[in-house]
Amino acid sequence: MKKAIVIGGSNGIGLAIVHALIHYDKIVIIDKSAPEQSLPENVEVELFDLTSSDYSIFDRHKDASLVMITAGFGRLALFKDIPEEMLSTYFQVNTLPALRIVKRFYDKLQGAEPFRLGVMVSISGYMSSPFFSVYAATKAALRMFIESVNVELEKGGSANRILNVSPGSIKGTRFDGAATTDLSATASLAREIVEHLEAGDDLFIPRYDEVFHEVLERYHADFRAEGRHSYDYKMASGRIKK
Repeated sequence: MKKAIVIGGSNGIGLAIVHALIHYDKIVIIDKSAPEQSLPENVEVELFDLTSSDYSIFDRHKDASLVMITAGFGRLALFKDIPEEMLSTYFQVNTLPALRIVKRFYDKLQGAEPFRLGVMVSISGYMSSPFFSVYAATKAALRMFIESVNVELEKGGSANRILNVSPGSIKGTRFDGAATTDLSATASLAREIVEHLEAGDDLFIPRYDEVFHEVLERYHADFRAEGRHSYDYKMASGRIKK
């Protein structure tokens, strides 16, 4: 039986990935809230808060052949406007859960059998991102963790890799300002993510050739100038609440 786990699959790109995995026999959503839309019959939901100290829930799912971690949050705000108590929350939701979940499934990553594990990171983890300073820091940490562990897996003789999915803004999600998930807007990206997961890839940057190749080149050429460009772009986007 092919079983997939989607952490954070109740909305947004996580919910779209659930629908893209419909060819699996069983899909389990693990999220702190119930899905905002109806689900296919082969999908189950387990409610769980990723800030919990007890992660034994994942030990019940060692029979999964695919795990996708999509949970996370971020809000456009200057660092000066982020309350100090929220700083640890960002890492407790965006970063530490992925590390803990990878730890729980590390024996499967090291094994001889194909095992697919992916993490939603962000293009902001590759560059300075004004108004996303703390969010970007949580994602940069994930990026470095994934790249480092993948080398360890390779040197240890395993063919399995962790997939780093690093998109920009995703239309049709609450993260991008939508009231609810628009599956018609996210379905194509979700299918691409699943294709890269099932292929055993280690990195997928959506729209790399069209957009982010040039952005990253500008960043590496002059990170200060690209930071200023990013600041001005966000200010002009209408997404900053004054």
